[in-house]
Amino acid sequence: MPNVEAHITGTVWKIECAVGQEVEEGDTVVILESMKMEMPVEAEDDGKVVEIRCAEGESVGEGDVLVVLG
Repeated sequence: MPNVEAHITGTVWKIECAVGQEVEEGDTVVILESMKMEMPVEAEDDGKVVEIRCAEGESVGEGDVLVVLG
């Protein structure tokens, strides 16, 4: 299953998807806040969201899995 990972260390500002939602390559699934800037995290593949592994307000590190697609 493809994973959507954090590309920077930051805080989850907003989750833009829900479990069961179909997403396409390039869709924003999570928005991270780092150094007072909002950074969109995009799906790298088409798929259905099967798991969200982060919560709004949570700190994440570079490479952490945020969303699992099926």
